[in-house]
Amino acid sequence: MSRKVYVSAQEVAAKAGVSRSAVSRTFTPGASVSKETRLRVLQAAEELGYHVNHLARGLTRRESGIVCLIVSDLATPYRSSLLRTLTDRLQNSGRVAMVINTDRSDGSVDRALQQAIRYRAEASIILSGMPDRSIIDLCLRNGQRLVLINRDEEQEGILRINLDDAVAAQTAVQAFWRAGCRHLAFANSAAGTPSLMAREAGFVAAAAARGLPVLVERQGATGYECGRAVARRMMTGHQRPDAVFCATDLIACGFMDGVRQEFGLSIPADICIVGFDDIEQASWGSYELTTFAQPVDEIALETVSWLGARDNVASGEGSLLTLHAEMIWRKTVRAG
Repeated sequence: MSRKVYVSAQEVAAKAGVSRSAVSRTFTPGASVSKETRLRVLQAAEELGYHVNHLARGLTRRESGIVCLIVSDLATPYRSSLLRTLTDRLQNSGRVAMVINTDRSDGSVDRALQQAIRYRAEASIILSGMPDRSIIDLCLRNGQRLVLINRDEEQEGILRINLDDAVAAQTAVQAFWRAGCRHLAFANSAAGTPSLMAREAGFVAAAAARGLPVLVERQGATGYECGRAVARRMMTGHQRPDAVFCATDLIACGFMDGVRQEFGLSIPADICIVGFDDIEQASWGSYELTTFAQPVDEIALETVSWLGARDNVASGEGSLLTLHAEMIWRKTVRAG
């Protein structure tokens, strides 16, 4: 069985009886070509099954159109939602999204970035891990732009999109205060990512401003089982909290199931819970979780808009964009 050989532009030119450059102009938006020539080229291309090699054309212009999305924990609801929205926006803008799955180690992210460079990607969007500074420098020297989502690396030529975790933390503390809660806690994983630690620090600081101490527990990976493990530790401790801010919704779901199933507590009568992300499960009848919504659509829109701008390429300009996470009220916090 013979291997399929792609039809070349030269073959189209020969069949249409035109020059190779006429074929190129026909398939270049805005290029000058007569109506008769265009029709002949398009007919020949249709008969031969010709398709423009955008990768080859892009490499000639040093614009491959490839954007790498470097991500871990693909199965988590928030990450999959963000990935779906980003790929949709990128594809609608005429770019090709290439997903590279990594673990959370710096080495894994570094290898992913090196792979992106070998494929001549125009840009990489990093949704997980923190690459070594030298790898970031290498990407920038190779003309690749970087977008870091919920990360804290500072360098020219990079767009960082973060959330205003301090405002969210203040809102959570205020909600608990109005509900009459005075024994606050923060449920976190041991991942130590910038976004998780920013939420924790913001919550502790906002509570301290009201003279309230915060019990902080960190357990394992960022997920459902982490929430259950933290619930066991908090509920068997010296002072049970009456309000808990969970770093993510998955942690909150595990925490809620833990306190109800293992300790017989009622939410929000006995304990108030707030999550973060507004994943689909947060609205399910089993949880009806009060939480903060990640502005996924806005993150994707701002990312693609920045990648499409040309001024930041020439100047090496980078920027920090801080977005607001809206509080979504459901049924896990008592009315104040």
